[in-house]
Amino acid sequence: MSRRTGVAPDGRLFRTESGKAFSGSTVSKIWNEGRGYAFPPDVVASPLAARPYDLRHAAVSLWLNAGVHAPEAAERAGHGVDVMLRVYAKCIDGQREMANRRILEALAG
Repeated sequence: MSRRTGVAPDGRLFRTESGKAFSGSTVSKIWNEGRGYAFPPDVVASPLAARPYDLRHAAVSLWLNAGVHAPEAAERAGHGVDVMLRVYAKCIDGQREMANRRILEALAG
């Protein structure tokens, strides 16, 4: 692995010079600083993407709302399906019409 490219053995893109993970406090400090560059002041003051984990949560919510089946989304997120449904069920929104249409199509077919 080149010092300038590639990933650490654990798959991390960002790592210390010795190849280890950064501490949580370092990640938090850089994350908060980066939010100040990426967002306008009103968004920085909001809870939007307050933590790196929030992006993961947003991604999984997007997948589920896009119709990705829970087992596939769970695998991609590194969850079990039970955890996926317990944590994210409240994030699945506005799919009643689509579900009704799919049920009717299945019954008609």
